[in-house]
Amino acid sequence: MSSDQQITIREAKIEELPLLRAFEQGIVSAERPFDPTLKPGAIEYYDLGAMILAEDACVVVADAGGKPVGGGYAILKAAKPYQLFDQYAHLGFMFVDPGFRGRGINQQVIEALVAWARGQGISEVRLDVYAGNEPAIRAYEKAGFSPHLLTMRLGD
Repeated sequence: MSSDQQITIREAKIEELPLLRAFEQGIVSAERPFDPTLKPGAIEYYDLGAMILAEDACVVVADAGGKPVGGGYAILKAAKPYQLFDQYAHLGFMFVDPGFRGRGINQQVIEALVAWARGQGISEVRLDVYAGNEPAIRAYEKAGFSPHLLTMRLGD
């Protein structure tokens, strides 16, 4: 498949779950160097099937000629009682097939998820990224995100 195909962003389908699980393992592999606390082997970070079916979440795929080549999700979460907003959208599952990277697909996925969140009346959008993952940080900053809180840890 040519990597110069037109990319469209659409909602994920439940029957795409096996491929989305493969994307998830791509995310795990990319994050292992940044997180020594991850167990070896396959890990499931997300309940993607439940999110695809949920009203308070949106899972999208980047589609190239009928084949998903990336994706992401937004899920609504309750804010802390002391925050200025009641809910926020949390983005995750950000993945683009290595053969399709460098084409702005992640930006398109983010734009679609932010648009979904805005359509739900949400103004606050957040995501997590490892502090040492400079390429991802740059990509999210390019999309308008800014650092907010850094989680510190003490452990083996």
